[in-house]
Amino acid sequence: MQKLLIPTDFSENAWNALKYGLELFKKTECTINLLHVDSIPPYSGAGTSVRAAGENFKDILLKESKISLQELLARIEKLPSNDRHTFVPIALYDYFVDAVKRESETKKIDLIIMGTKGASGLKEATIGSNTGDIISKIKCPLLAVPEDASFSPPKEIAFATDYHIGYDPKVLDTLINMAVLHNSVIRVLHISKKDEELSDEQVKNKDFLDDYLVDVEHGFHSLTGIKLASAVQAFTESRDIQMIAMVAKNLNFFQRILFRPEVAKISYHSKVPFLVLHE
Repeated sequence: MQKLLIPTDFSENAWNALKYGLELFKKTECTINLLHVDSIPPYSGAGTSVRAAGENFKDILLKESKISLQELLARIEKLPSNDRHTFVPIALYDYFVDAVKRESETKKIDLIIMGTKGASGLKEATIGSNTGDIISKIKCPLLAVPEDASFSPPKEIAFATDYHIGYDPKVLDTLINMAVLHNSVIRVLHISKKDEELSDEQVKNKDFLDDYLVDVEHGFHSLTGIKLASAVQAFTESRDIQMIAMVAKNLNFFQRILFRPEVAKISYHSKVPFLVLHE
């Protein structure tokens, strides 16, 4: 059984990420934890109590959030029924990253699914920032679903790598499981500088990758002489890639492409989900 954690701020973008996750795991037995966090204000000191209308401010927020979660469950019930999915609503008053980390650890979450744009519409400042924090601070696989992503079974998953790091089997198992889910082909993409050859260590890591992926259809591809973002865009569009996977060590890559796109040049960033893998 898969254990998923899907944070929500009740925005349409969060709803889109939720729907994407439900479709992705349509045929899989899942416990889906729907988490809404009422964030503690940054100016709130330890032990500070804020009161409104005679009630504890925290209690008011949590009461409203629990109502909103029930409304979300009612909205989910209007989708095509799926008896493989069990939903657990969770409302917390906490710091966002702390809450997600604690829930992912205590519930042994297999995958976090998040949208990349929040209710305020400030992609970089809200969910974008939160997603970046989750990627860097929580060692749990995360699927970042862009605001314009619509679900179609991922026939091909691009795994971008420079072959400089060894591969933890746990990382590769997550990638393999995602590919098996929809019989996807894994396209290993190496982006290098012009005339740059693989070192002995890179060749060793590539060979290990080839051996470990033996039970799933996969292929190796290389692009040289163009910038990382442009290379990924060209490869994604030429092969109709429907998911991009990378190891979380490459956080700068995610920030450059997912949250700070070169507006006129990059189009796929708003449509193709990113699978962030952790060692």
